[in-house]
Amino acid sequence: MGRVYDEFSPGQRFVTPGRTITEADIGDFAGLTGDYNPVHTDAEFAAKTEFKTRISHGPMGIGIAFGLASRLDLIDGTVIALLGVSWDFAAPVRPGDTIRAVIEVTEVRAVKHPDRGLIALAIALENQHGTVVQNGTARLLMRRERIAGTAWGEIS
Repeated sequence: MGRVYDEFSPGQRFVTPGRTITEADIGDFAGLTGDYNPVHTDAEFAAKTEFKTRISHGPMGIGIAFGLASRLDLIDGTVIALLGVSWDFAAPVRPGDTIRAVIEVTEVRAVKHPDRGLIALAIALENQHGTVVQNGTARLLMRRERIAGTAWGEIS
């Protein structure tokens, strides 16, 4: 079970494990979204671009960043809502790149409902060379308490 609101503080920093992007990931994302832009799906076309190969869809990185955060069990089961995301794309993500997320808590703020609070995160998605390929911020509405009886592995 993820952390609750009171377990976050500004300046906390987390680094996720890496994940290697595959050709299949890119194809699966194209199928899921219907975005078949040839720079993502056509190796011959992509070879003639400045990228020289297929690249992942930009929005795929946002989803992977949150998935990587899930591997740290930061917000699973304790986030109420994703309130907003601001995201920038700095460099392409190619098949074979291994990416990780560096996450920093930038804000922790109480809200009018006493059972929840807001946190803001700065997220940098880095490739295996340490190059930031995408980065942004996310605002999350978090629970102050875990839902009773929901701890992973808990036996009644």
